[in-house]
Amino acid sequence: MKFETDYIEKLAKIITDNELTEISLEDGEQAITIRKDLPEVMMSAAPAAMPASAAAPAAAPVQAAAAASEAPAPKGKAITSPMVGTFYASPSPDAEPFVEVGKTISEGDVVCIIEAMKLMNEIKSEHSGKVVQICVKNGDPIEYGQVLMYVE
Repeated sequence: MKFETDYIEKLAKIITDNELTEISLEDGEQAITIRKDLPEVMMSAAPAAMPASAAAPAAAPVQAAAAASEAPAPKGKAITSPMVGTFYASPSPDAEPFVEVGKTISEGDVVCIIEAMKLMNEIKSEHSGKVVQICVKNGDPIEYGQVLMYVE
């Protein structure tokens, strides 16, 4: 059996429709592999002859990642999120925030609220000290284990 163009096009459509990256088939001594290149792979494999303006998008994420890794590490102990949800700095929109940079807190003090599944969960500090950095903004989506703030 010879792989016909229509058959190959159908395989390519299967890859696209099912969000696959590769499909391989063998029929006797014939084999075919259809691979969909991911945008990140295509940008990093850009030929050297490309104009600088076309190569810039590939360099930007690398530069951003390098800048993030070179940023000075925050000092102090991290207060992390125990759950996925939405960060709220205060008990209500018109209320003062629980903590601000420079405020001294004690272990057990409420530092924020994380809304998860329509429940408001008070997050308490595991450390005593002065808040030196707040890493998230009011209303930000939060992941489990994400650093909310640092206490020194």
